[in-house]
Amino acid sequence: MLPKPEVFRRAKRWLALADEDLRLARHGLTLPEAPPYRLIAYPAQQCVEKHLKAYLTFRGVDFPYTHNIAHFLELCSTQRAWPEELSAAEELSPFAVSARYPGDEEDVTGEEALRAIEVSVRVRQAVREALENEGLTLEDAGKG
Repeated sequence: MLPKPEVFRRAKRWLALADEDLRLARHGLTLPEAPPYRLIAYPAQQCVEKHLKAYLTFRGVDFPYTHNIAHFLELCSTQRAWPEELSAAEELSPFAVSARYPGDEEDVTGEEALRAIEVSVRVRQAVREALENEGLTLEDAGKG
């Protein structure tokens, strides 16, 4: 296992990257013409994914390189009870693919993009609260 300062640094880096994704998703809503909602939902999905990876990093849990939020929630559930409360985040997994590759899926709607942001904010809050309760100081880990 990594020394504690290195674990803290890596977890905080995941959080900072996640907050950049959330800022980007929110900014996408301000575009003057029909925003590309798939490009708003994708960073919201990434925000969730990276917050869960931050928590797993902090807890010393190895995780695979995947975009399957259900899998990350399952890994987190071995460490903490809140992942079940955040199961709505699982609906964001498809945005990791649909935003980047053409396919047969329907376009992402404005309603879906807004929901993706709302879910990512809930996951952010839950993960950060858990990390702070477990001893990680977050005042400099991103503002979201």
